Amino acid sequence: MKSPIIVALDYPELAMATGMLDRLDPDMTRVKVGKEMFTRFGPVMVEACMQRGFEVFLDLKFHDIPNTVAGACRSAADLGVWMMNVHASGGRRMMEAAAGAIRSSGSSAKLIGVTILTSLSQEEIAEIGYSGTPEENVSRLARLAKESGLDGIVCSPKEAARIRRELGPDFELVTPGVRPAGSDTGDQRRVMTPRDALDAGATYLVIGRPITGAPDPQKALEEILASIG
Repeated sequence: MKSPIIVALDYPELAMATGMLDRLDPDMTRVKVGKEMFTRFGPVMVEACMQRGFEVFLDLKFHDIPNTVAGACRSAADLGVWMMNVHASGGRRMMEAAAGAIRSSGSSAKLIGVTILTSLSQEEIAEIGYSGTPEENVSRLARLAKESGLDGIVCSPKEAARIRRELGPDFELVTPGVRPAGSDTGDQRRVMTPRDALDAGATYLVIGRPITGAPDPQKALEEILASIG
């Protein structure tokens, strides 16, 4: 089975990003291309990853009117990405349009919904007008995403067990906020170790600095894989 790890690439220069790709084994991880790199380098960054054998999670979190998001998802599918995402808070019609656009393109790309960002604390969630706990909001948005035809959601590993119980074994859970024991949590608030996240029900683990910031990124990747068996 393919590794559950997705390495987050966050670099201001293309050479730095490709240098990291050349230090990782594509059979042991997928990679995530986010807003900073895609804005700087565009499809070239996605192509650089795929040319080296990596499957790409395009993490642009589309959030707009249904037709605009559908067009963006169709364009992402045409790039050949493995996974992309939209904000679940964009609503049912937006998510249904996104899922329909991918299916009609003939792509097998996965579509997942972003629920509550893992950087947000309880106080910050209340400040932007969401009532209830992070877990309650994630659960509500996850159910809406599934009903709208999405393959899964992005959520904190802290919410994974609840979503797995509520939405079953086939709904995919992509979890940022994963840090090996002893790692700096950075700007994440709701974190968990890789083994604990998988035990809680996560499907994929997004890990950045514990791998990309290590002296030997491939060794760090292998150690994390060993820790999860």
